[in-house]
Formats: sequence, C-alpha cells, structure tokens
Amino acid sequence: MPIEIQRAAALPRAKRERRSLSEIQIGRQGTTGKDRIFFTERLALLLETGNPLHTSLQSLEQQTDNPEMGAVIADLRESVASGRSFSNALSHHPEAFPPAYVSLVAAGEHGGFLYKVLERLRELDEKRDELRSTLISSFSYPAFLIVFSVAVVLFVLLVVFPKFGDLFQMIWDKLPVTTRILMTLSAVLRDHAAALLAGTAGAGLLAWRWLASPAGRSALDRVLHRLPVVSDLKVRYQLVQFLYVMSLALGNGVPMLEALRSCREVVASPTFRAFVERLEGGVAEGRGISAGFAETDFVPVLVRQMIATGEETGDLALVMGRMAEFYEREWRSQLTVLSKLVEPAMLVIMGLVVGLIVSSLILPIFKLSTTVH
Repeated sequence: MPIEIQRAAALPRAKRERRSLSEIQIGRQGTTGKDRIFFTERLALLLETGNPLHTSLQSLEQQTDNPEMGAVIADLRESVASGRSFSNALSHHPEAFPPAYVSLVAAGEHGGFLYKVLERLRELDEKRDELRSTLISSFSYPAFLIVFSVAVVLFVLLVVFPKFGDLFQMIWDKLPVTTRILMTLSAVLRDHAAALLAGTAGAGLLAWRWLASPAGRSALDRVLHRLPVVSDLKVRYQLVQFLYVMSLALGNGVPMLEALRSCREVVASPTFRAFVERLEGGVAEGRGISAGFAETDFVPVLVRQMIATGEETGDLALVMGRMAEFYEREWRSQLTVLSKLVEPAMLVIMGLVVGLIVSSLILPIFKLSTTVH
C-alpha cells in the first residue's frame, strides 16, 4: 500500500481529507512562524502537565486549524510512535523547524527537560517576531509617503498637465525650464504608457529574481554593508538573533560546534553567515570562539571583549544572553531615532517635489494672465 494511503488510513476520519505530505509546500506557503509558536507553546504546556509526547502530539493535531501544520504534526506523531526520537522526526521538516530548533530539542530530550527547552524556543520565536514587526512598523510610514508622492506626481503629469497642453504650446518659448521638462515627461508617459508599464514590470521582475538568487543577495548585502547607518542596524539585527540562539543552545548543553552550525540558518545576511562559518572553522581547529570574534571588524568592540571574558570564565551562555538583550535595546533605540529622522525628511522631499510641480503649472498661467491684461 502506498505511504500516502497508509497515513490517511492511520489518521482520524476528520483528518483524512488532508493532503499527503508529499503534496504540501512546507514553510512559507504552508506553515508560518505563528504556527510554530502555537505548536511549541502548547506542546510545552502539555508535557509540563505530565502528558506523554505521543498523546500531546495527537492532541495538538486536533487543535490546529492549519491543515498543512496538522499534516506535519500527524507525521511527527507517527514517527514518534514508530520509535524515532522527537528531534529526529523534527529534522525531516527543516522549513517548519530550522536546525537550531532541532538541536535544542535534541539537547532537551537527552537532558530530560524538553518542556523547558520548548518554552525557551517559544520565547525566542516571539522575540524574533517582535524584532521583525518593529523593523516593518518603523519604515511603513516612510514607505507610504513614497508611494503617495509617486501617485500624486503621476496624477498631475497624466491628468492635470494635459489639460493645459494647448495653452502652453502657444507660449512654449516663454515657459520656465521646469514646465517644459514636465510637459515633455507628461507627453512621454501618455504616449508610451503601455511600453513603460511593461518595461517597469519586467525590470522589477528581473530585479526581484536576481535579488532572490545567491549572487543577488550577496551583492545587495555588500552594498548595505557599506552604508554607514544601515550597516550598523543590519549588523546589530543579525548579531542579536545570533547571540540569542547561541545563548539558548550553549545554556542547554548543545556543543559549541553544533550550535554554530545551527546558527548558519538563523542569520539571513551572507556576510554574517560567512562570519559564523569562520567561527565554526576556528572552533573545529581547536581555537576559542573569541579568536574569531577578535578577527572581525564589523562586530562591536564591546561584544568582542565580553565574549573573550565569557570564554575565560566559562559563562559564555550567560554573557551572550546579556549581550543579546543589551544590543536589542540599542537596536530598537537606534531604529526609533532613524525612523523619526526619515519621516520629516520624506515630508520635506515630498513638499519640494509637489511644490516644484505646482509652481511649474501655476507660474505660466500667472504669466499668461499678466500678458493678456
């Protein structure tokens, strides 16, 4: 009997309509970070109250509203029932449960404190969601201003300026330079709107596909790494996530090399990932992790010093946790200041652009009325 049919037969009747795992797009299209937080929090609570792992997974399978996540939990339940370890079952769903998550669960299984690890993993996921939400909310208003400004400019060029086309052609030589430029731009936009729209869409699609490729991500990362303020924000954002995961992993008994290997998937920046790989190589060669930090320029000096101190005293997990909390506060503060500076700057630019367009439209009319009188 095919695997999909066996699994369907094993599920309760209410679950049989779910798609087989081979048909499910796990990750961005199927499960989300909120699904994992829900799963982790409920599982930790069920285990803490004395429920067996298999029974807890069966209960969670019935509670979830996401069919894709339900199918994942069903597969986990079947794997645990067949004798495999929970961490091994999780490792078969890397998009839903990243390597750092699996490593920490394995440490919790071996140490007998799985529910405590799950609770910390839930806190870590929530922390990462908060950081991402803070980043998005800080720049949502400036992004709105940009879109609104572009919409106003296009409306004026495509709707308002053509109404004065015949009038302005009569006094073309007497028009200000800005008016003539905007009139020409308006004519180009109206006459070639379809070609320009298709070209813009095509260029945007090509740019998006290139940025989604490893070469594009690396190029963008290098550009952002050279921008003064943006580079600092980017490094601190990646550093906070890295330090939180390392602190949690080392504090729960995960070996240093395995913790670093798991952190490769936590950080999104190619530059920071290369830094983690250098740390991993140094540890594999027998050097301390502080040596790799000391050789990296973009890591703040305070972090390098504290990592060296933590390694000497044997409190590396504690030091990394405190550094993560400190730099998270610094990152939030810096992001708030930057967003407060960007908003008025965008308003000023928007006012200048709109003022230039309005003056280019009104001045010729005023000049024409003066000439007639």
